[in-house]
Amino acid sequence: MKQDRRQFLKKSVVAAAALTAPSLIVHAASHKSTRSSSKMKLSWTPYDLQLRHTFTISGFSRQTTPVVLTRLECDGLTGYGEASLPPYLGETQASVIEFLKKVDLSGFSDPTRLEEILMYVDAIAPANTAAKASVDIALHDLAGKIMGNPWHKIFGLDKKSVPDTTFTIGIDSDEVVREKTREAMGRFNILKIKVGGPDDKRMIEAIRSVTDLPLAVDANQGWKNRAEALDMILWLKEKGVVMVEQPMPKFDLDNIARLTEESPLPIFADESVQRLVDVERLKGVFSGINIKLMKCTGMHEAWKMRQLAQSLGMKVMMGCMTETSCAISAAAQLYAGMDFADLDGALLIANDCFIGATLENGKIIASDKPGIGVVPSTELTFGR
Repeated sequence: MKQDRRQFLKKSVVAAAALTAPSLIVHAASHKSTRSSSKMKLSWTPYDLQLRHTFTISGFSRQTTPVVLTRLECDGLTGYGEASLPPYLGETQASVIEFLKKVDLSGFSDPTRLEEILMYVDAIAPANTAAKASVDIALHDLAGKIMGNPWHKIFGLDKKSVPDTTFTIGIDSDEVVREKTREAMGRFNILKIKVGGPDDKRMIEAIRSVTDLPLAVDANQGWKNRAEALDMILWLKEKGVVMVEQPMPKFDLDNIARLTEESPLPIFADESVQRLVDVERLKGVFSGINIKLMKCTGMHEAWKMRQLAQSLGMKVMMGCMTETSCAISAAAQLYAGMDFADLDGALLIANDCFIGATLENGKIIASDKPGIGVVPSTELTFGR
């Protein structure tokens, strides 16, 4: 198995790179771009998201998610961005702010030159992917406003040709699981169930007592034994599950590859895939990848990951953290034509501070406003 996969990758990496090279980079500057007469000004503010329900996955629970919101101003236009900071990313509001203090955009005169600017931002320090995403999203919002178009049009996408978003139900008691399921009825066409604990079958049965909607499951690396994982997947298929996300520990790639080979359901990478450099090595290991802006540094790299994965014959999913409508709206601008979506992050919080992409018949639909299509819904104070 290891040898076969290595041989495939040696042949496919060069071919895939050649196939996708012309389309990997979105040349925003090839659209009508405007050379700025003033410097870009970056500012930020910490913000705590309040979850509507306690959120439990394999490993931990939480009731809040810290974020840092960013604002990028230039020539009277404003772009907004966001860094969402769930525990597993290893970033905090303090670490994001320390990173943002190092970002000096005074050397760039044209905000639409995304590749140059974001290469500089990425090189400031390793990791810090959510912090980098907060700059990337704000820059895309600003650049889109300069170009006068929403990003789905710049990308050449049909904003309504999108998969249904899942609605996430965390690990909980039967009573709470049924309550959350009922909340989703009539609004969503597919549910995402967090599994990987000792009571997975009980959770699924509780949901099935309320609805027969299709289900996706996310084990968050919670299944440790491949044989047991396969038995569980076979049972889940009989219960109307249509896909499985990150069933086993992220570095256990050989066992995951065998599981994917044997599974009747597509297996998607989440924790196993972070950035563009991870995509090629996962061909033959997973059926597809879950792209999240907070993992991959934002929209620019997310677009590259999507293009490369699809060229390799892999399925693609657009995911999210618990986020405001700012980051969700950014993701909504580039997920048309993907296979699955989990973009319910803003719907899980009680204090969303932006208006942007909307839920329509179970789908998250991007705004037609220029940029990422958001406006603040409450007064926010940004500073440095």
